[in-house]
Amino acid sequence: MRGASHRPRRGPRLSVVPVSLSGVPLLTDPEELKELLGIPFTPEQTACITAPPAPQVVVAGAGSGKTTVMAARVVWLVGTGQVAPEQVLGLTFTNKAAGELAERVRTALVRAGITDPDAIDPDNPPGEPRISTYHAFAGQLLTDHGLRIGLEPTSRLLADATRYQLAARVLREAPGPYPALTKSFASLVSDLLALDAELAEHLVRPEELRAYDRELLRALEGAKLSNADLRKVPEAAEGRLELLDLNVRYRDAKKSRDLLDFGDQIALSAELALTRPEVGRILRDEFRVVLLDEYQDTSVAQRRLLAALFGEGTGHAVTAVGDPCQAIYGWRGASVANLDDFPRHFPYEDGRPATRHSLSENRRSGGRLLDLANSLAAPLRAMHAGVEALRPAPGAERDGTVRIALLDTHQEEIDWLADSLAHLVRTGKEPGEIAVLCRTAGDFPQIQGALVARDIPVEVVGLSGLLHLPEVADLVAVCEVLQDPGANASLVRVLTGPRWRIGPRDLALLGRRARRLVRREKAGSDDPDQRLADAVEGVDPAEVISLADALDTFLEAGDDEDDGLPFSAEARVRFARLAAELRDLRRSLADSLMDVLHRVLNTTGLEVELSASPHALAARRRETLGNFLDIAAGFAALDGEASLLAFLGFLRTAAQYEKGLDNALPGGENTVKVLTAHKSKGLEWDVVAVPGLVNGVFPSTQSREAWTAQAKVLPHALRGDAPTLPATPEWDAKGLKAFKEELKEHQHTEELRLGYVTFTRPRSLLLGSGHWWGPSQKKPRGPSEFLHALYAHCEAGHGEIEAWADAPAEDAENPALGESAATHAWPLPLDPTSLARRRAAAETVLAHLDAEGGAGTEEPHHAREETDLPYVPYEDGSADDPFDFDLDLHPDFDTFDEDGPFPPDELMDEPVDGGLDEPR
Repeated sequence: MRGASHRPRRGPRLSVVPVSLSGVPLLTDPEELKELLGIPFTPEQTACITAPPAPQVVVAGAGSGKTTVMAARVVWLVGTGQVAPEQVLGLTFTNKAAGELAERVRTALVRAGITDPDAIDPDNPPGEPRISTYHAFAGQLLTDHGLRIGLEPTSRLLADATRYQLAARVLREAPGPYPALTKSFASLVSDLLALDAELAEHLVRPEELRAYDRELLRALEGAKLSNADLRKVPEAAEGRLELLDLNVRYRDAKKSRDLLDFGDQIALSAELALTRPEVGRILRDEFRVVLLDEYQDTSVAQRRLLAALFGEGTGHAVTAVGDPCQAIYGWRGASVANLDDFPRHFPYEDGRPATRHSLSENRRSGGRLLDLANSLAAPLRAMHAGVEALRPAPGAERDGTVRIALLDTHQEEIDWLADSLAHLVRTGKEPGEIAVLCRTAGDFPQIQGALVARDIPVEVVGLSGLLHLPEVADLVAVCEVLQDPGANASLVRVLTGPRWRIGPRDLALLGRRARRLVRREKAGSDDPDQRLADAVEGVDPAEVISLADALDTFLEAGDDEDDGLPFSAEARVRFARLAAELRDLRRSLADSLMDVLHRVLNTTGLEVELSASPHALAARRRETLGNFLDIAAGFAALDGEASLLAFLGFLRTAAQYEKGLDNALPGGENTVKVLTAHKSKGLEWDVVAVPGLVNGVFPSTQSREAWTAQAKVLPHALRGDAPTLPATPEWDAKGLKAFKEELKEHQHTEELRLGYVTFTRPRSLLLGSGHWWGPSQKKPRGPSEFLHALYAHCEAGHGEIEAWADAPAEDAENPALGESAATHAWPLPLDPTSLARRRAAAETVLAHLDAEGGAGTEEPHHAREETDLPYVPYEDGSADDPFDFDLDLHPDFDTFDEDGPFPPDELMDEPVDGGLDEPR
C-alpha cells in the first residue's frame, strides 16, 4: 500500500544480537551513546532516550530535536540488549517523515556499531525497525487480520481520483429528491466526502447521526427561531439527513466494489482492534517498542486504534512525541486532546498514568526569536500539561533578529517585502534559505510577481498556492465552465480576460439575457403581488441563471428570437466564437483528464501567451503551469479513468482547506519559497518573512465551519473530542450567540498555535509586516495582535522597526481604490512587451508565408484573424484591429451578484447611448 514500509512475511530470521563477542551489551552508559553518535544530548534528551521501556509521552517543543531523540532511543534500547531492531515500530504521518525517521534510525545503528553493513549475511539479513505512516500501518493491519471482521483481502485502496469519481456517480444516480441540498453539483460531491470523512474519523455510525438530527429537529419544533442564524439550524439538520442518505449509498458503492479509502482504513482498523483483543496481543508480542510521532495530529479514530492495540492498561513500551502548541490541523480531524490525555489512555499495568517528559531546548532559533515565540505561546502553555517555555542553546541567547514594518497600503507592504528579500539575496543570502509564509494563498500572485520583477528566483509551493496564480486560474476557469454551465464566476473571468476582452456594458447585457432565459416575464403581469407569486410558485431549483446558456444563444442561426438587447456587433462575434469553442471542447470531456487539459491549453492559446511573456516572467509561468500539470498527472495516474469533474472537486477541496489534499513539499531548487503557514510545519529556513499581519487576516477572525449552519459538519456532541469543543447551545438567540462566541475563542486558540509554528521557523531573521489599507477594503485594517507583539519585541531592543505608518484619519479613503479607478480600464490593457513579442512572431510567420507564396497572403493578416482563425487572438485594440472599440458604459452597470453582473432592471429600459465613453 502507498506509504507502507512492508516487512517480509514471517519466517526464520537471524536477529542482530546487540552484544559484543564476550556477551556484554554494547551500550551500558549514556555517555557512550553520546560518543558513538557524536551528539551532545541535553539532560532532557538523555532522560527521554534512556527511560525504561514503558509508556511515556514526550512534549517536544519546536526545534528541540524530537526526531534525533526517537532515533537515539531505538539505538539505546537495541544497544543495551532490551529489544531487537525488528521489534521496534515507528509511526508518523507522511512518507517523507517516515523515510527521514527510518534513515536516522538506520544511520544511528550503523554509527553505534550495532549493525555493520559490511558484515551482513545476504542469506540471513538482520532485522530492521519498521517505520511507516499511520495509514500504511492501518492498511497492513487490515491485510493481515481483516478476515477476523469479515473484510476480504481483495479490497483495494481508493485513490483520491476514484473517491471523487465514485461520489459523483452516486450523486448522479441517487433518486432524490433532496430539496435541502441546494449547492452546485461539485460542491455537493465535496460535502458528501467531507461528511463521510468526519463519520470515519470519529467512529460515528450513520444511524447514530440520523437519530441525533431527527431528535434535534423535534426539539427545534417548539423553539422560537427568531433570527437567520437560528433558522439555519433546522436547515443544516435537514441537509445533513439528506447528505447522510447519499453517504450510505456511497458506502454501499464502495463495499460492492471492494474499495476502501483512508478513512475506512482507520475506522475498520479501529473496529478490528476494539473487537478482536487477540490482534493487540499478537502485535504487542511482535513489536516490543512503539514510537508515535506528531501524536498531537492524530484523530480520535487513530487514538482509539492505537490505545486498543498498545494501551489501556497493558503497560506496553509506547513513546508518543508531540507538541500541543503546534496542533494546527484540528480543522481536518486532529485532536490535540490525544496528547494531553496520553497518560490516561496508555497507563502502566498497575493503572498509574504514563510518564510525561519535556524537551524545551531549541537548537534552531536564536534566543531573541524564542523570546517572541514564548510570549505568544504563554496562553497555550497554561492550557496543556508538560509544556515548557523554549530555551536557546548555550551561547545563542542573543542571536536572532526581528525586522518589522507597517505600511500605508498593501502594495507598499509587498514592495517592502520584495525589496528586503532582494537586498538579502544581493548581499549573499542564498534564495533557498528564504521563505515567505502567508496565512492564506491570496497574496501569492503579487508576491511572486514582485520577486520576479526583482530577478529573484521564486517557487510557489503547493496546489492551493498554484490555484491563485493567473496562468493556472485561467486554465481552471475554462475547465469549470466546460464542466458546469452554472459556473458564472469562472465564465466572467474568461470573458473579461486578455483574450476575449468583453467590457462591462456587454457583460451586463449578457447577464440580462441569462436572467430572461430563466425568468420569462408574463405578458400583462404588472401587479407586484402577482409577480411575487409567480416568482415562488413551482420554481425548478435546477433553473439557475447561467451565463453559459445565454452565450449559447449567439450560436443560433440568425439569432431570430433576439430579445432586443443592444449588444455591440463586436461582442456578438466574440460571444459566438467563444460559445462555439466551448461547445467543441465539451465534446472531449469523456477523454482522459490530461488529454482534456492539453486540449484546453492548445485551443485557448494559453501556452502561446506564456511564451510571449517577458523572459523572467515567462520562465516562472511555465514552471507554474508545469507544476500544476504534474499534479494533474499524478492525480490521473492513481486512476486511469479520472475525469475532469473529479479533478475539479479535488481542486476545490484543496483550495478550501489550503493543505487538505495538498501534500506537496518545497523542492530542492535554490529559490525563495512562498507557501502557507500551515505547510511550513516541520520546516526551517535562515530567513522567514511573514506578511499580512493585519486585523482579520493573521490571526484570522473567521471561525471554523459550524455544524449549526453546515450540513457537512458533524455535530460536536457526536465527536470523540467533544469535551474540547463548545457544547450544544440553547436554541434561542442568546444561546446561539454564546455558542458563536465560544467558536470564535476556539478559533483564536487555533490561530495562536499557527502563529507559534510560523514564528519558530526562522533560524536567524524574521521579517514581519502589515498595512492599513488593503487592496480593495473601504475600511482600514491596521496591525494585528501578532504585529503588535512584534512591535513590543523590537521596542524592547530585540529587533528593528523599519517603518510604522500612522493610522489614517477617520474620514480618509483607501488610496488603492482611487488609484484603481484612475489608472485601470476594463478590459485591462495588455502588457506592451508581451504584445510586441506576439506581433513580431506573427509578422515573422507571415513573412515566411509570403516568401513561400502561400495562398491567401494578399489579405491583411488582421482580417484573416477575424475570419479564419479558430479563436480570437490576444490583442489590445490597435488601429488596424477589427476589434478596436470601447464598450459603451453606464455609470450603474457595475452591479454584480453571485450569478454574474447584472444592471439594475430600470436601466435596461433606457436607451443605451451609442457613443464611445471613456473606460472606468
